[in-house]
Amino acid sequence: MKRPILPFVSFFSILVALVSCSPGIPDGATAVSPFDANKYLGKWYEIARIDFKYEEDLNNTTAEYSLRDDGAIQVLNRGYNTKKQEWEEAKGKAKFAGADSVARLKVSFFGPFYSGYNVIALDADYRYALVAGESLDYLWILSRDTSIPQSIKEEYLKIAQNAGYDTDRLLWVAHDGRE
Repeated sequence: MKRPILPFVSFFSILVALVSCSPGIPDGATAVSPFDANKYLGKWYEIARIDFKYEEDLNNTTAEYSLRDDGAIQVLNRGYNTKKQEWEEAKGKAKFAGADSVARLKVSFFGPFYSGYNVIALDADYRYALVAGESLDYLWILSRDTSIPQSIKEEYLKIAQNAGYDTDRLLWVAHDGRE
């Protein structure tokens, strides 16, 4: 008796769809457009984040973005683990999830698995950024310096709240001069 091929085809189709689909953006958030990736490259200090397991116990956290030979963006995240008393790094890559003039990217630190990286607020000089993940469990405030002006903080908190984020969950990152 021949086995039906349908279950295998369905499973394979679902697997391909899951791996290849574009990571999302929270319903209430809108990615910055127009966006210039070249201006965004360089070092950013993490000012605040909704904490999650891969950044747990880290302070002095930074993200550095540079162009790769293949056109993707190299991501280097770095932070000091206060419990282990050592530096930790994670290297990844980012690609645009659509047009390169819209700040919707997908980032991967684990092979073919991507997560959403959406810049939802950015000042004209590319000094301060508000970044949303693909759900309301991921949010970052970034700066080119280890602090941000109070006016930017208030503006970005309001944008995040309007997008549905619970900003009381933000962890404000310590930068104590370690490099």
